Amino acid sequence: MNSIRSRLFVILIAATGLIWLSGAAWIYLDSKRQLEHVLDTRLMESARMVGSLVTSGEIALTARADQPAASIPLPEPAHLGYERQLSCQIWSFDGRLIGRSIGAPDTELSNEVSGFSEREVNGEPWRIYAVADRDKGVRVLVGDRLGLRDRLVTDLVRGLLLPAALMVPVLAFLIWASVGQGLRPLRRLTRGLKMRGPEDLSPINVGTPPSEIRPVVEALNGLFGKVVAAREHERSFTAFAAHELRTPLAGLRTQVQVALAAKDPETREGALRQTLVAVDHTSRLVRQLLAMSALDAAGDNGEAREITVGPALEEVAASLGSGKASIRVEIDPALYRARVGMNRDLFHLAVRNLHENAVQHSPEGGRVRWFLDEDTDPPSIAVEDEGPGIPEDEIGQVTHRFFRGRHRSAVGSGLGLAIVDTALAGAKATFLLRNRQDRSGVRAGFQPALLESGEGAIRPSKPV
Repeated sequence: MNSIRSRLFVILIAATGLIWLSGAAWIYLDSKRQLEHVLDTRLMESARMVGSLVTSGEIALTARADQPAASIPLPEPAHLGYERQLSCQIWSFDGRLIGRSIGAPDTELSNEVSGFSEREVNGEPWRIYAVADRDKGVRVLVGDRLGLRDRLVTDLVRGLLLPAALMVPVLAFLIWASVGQGLRPLRRLTRGLKMRGPEDLSPINVGTPPSEIRPVVEALNGLFGKVVAAREHERSFTAFAAHELRTPLAGLRTQVQVALAAKDPETREGALRQTLVAVDHTSRLVRQLLAMSALDAAGDNGEAREITVGPALEEVAASLGSGKASIRVEIDPALYRARVGMNRDLFHLAVRNLHENAVQHSPEGGRVRWFLDEDTDPPSIAVEDEGPGIPEDEIGQVTHRFFRGRHRSAVGSGLGLAIVDTALAGAKATFLLRNRQDRSGVRAGFQPALLESGEGAIRPSKPV
């Protein structure tokens, strides 16, 4: 049963039926208790009434055993559906039946002198009340059959349940219609979504939805907003990528044409050297585009693992090379004792782009230094270059994709620091970027989720 309406209908019908059955059981038990009390009271009153009639002389007592028992007048039942209920007997203390009502059995109803008792008479259970008159020497017994009592209670409950049973179809129809009316906003929402085209990502408007549906509408509108933002981001990313690739590819084609047409070996060699630079530029751009695309598509960034920083930096520096023969790369010995808890792929991606960015912006003969920066709280892993630095008004923008500031390098694409920022965010690490104070250049670093040195914990910046 996949329909919410059907489920609610079944649940409500079952709950209503259970309540009705519980009510019927309660009415039956309570009515039976109340009716037994009323009938017992009637037995007592009837016995006392007959006793008072005997005392007043309205009922003649038969003195001799050979005379038939006197007839005791009792009121006729008002309801024609029931036969006479009460039966009355008058017995002397010596065991003679002095009088009885019409239809009363000849057998003594009870052996009790006074009070209530239950006894089976002629195969039927009876409830009897006895009262004794010592002065007259008689006992008055008044009783009724328990089967008639049960019949009275059953008829009473049946009279209550019969109208209720006739109302079940009406109630079922009202419940079905009410549930359908309550689910109308959901059907309207479904109908509106079905009528939308694939390009329609505008917010859903269903008027004033109920409180139960409002979170769904808000979640869908939020999702539509995220999809719109993602599509716009994808379009801008594709446009920027196409623009950035067009320039190096055009330059590459030009240099190849120059090399093919050149007669002079030096001209040909220069063109081929520029071709190599263009190929490096294009390869770096393509690699960065692929890295950014992978970061955007990544959902789960994987498990954090312990990484020894020094050897990892040495591996990255060796795989990239300096790019410039005269650039010196230094790694602080303290980093060979430092360990971080990060996703290994994100760590390498961030470190690789930080190192590449530092090398590209350093001048010939400059130095790129990796070290443990204890000036930050908590300490961070930092790299310094000796380039021109970043204008203060651009520091907040250099992590934007394809942003290239006033001091951009010849082979830059504006993606390096954006990749670093995205990778560190995925690893739950803090990216730090500022200009050097001692000279020109940039100090870029990050505070990982777990940072330890050989001497123990240095203070974790965030829980892993």
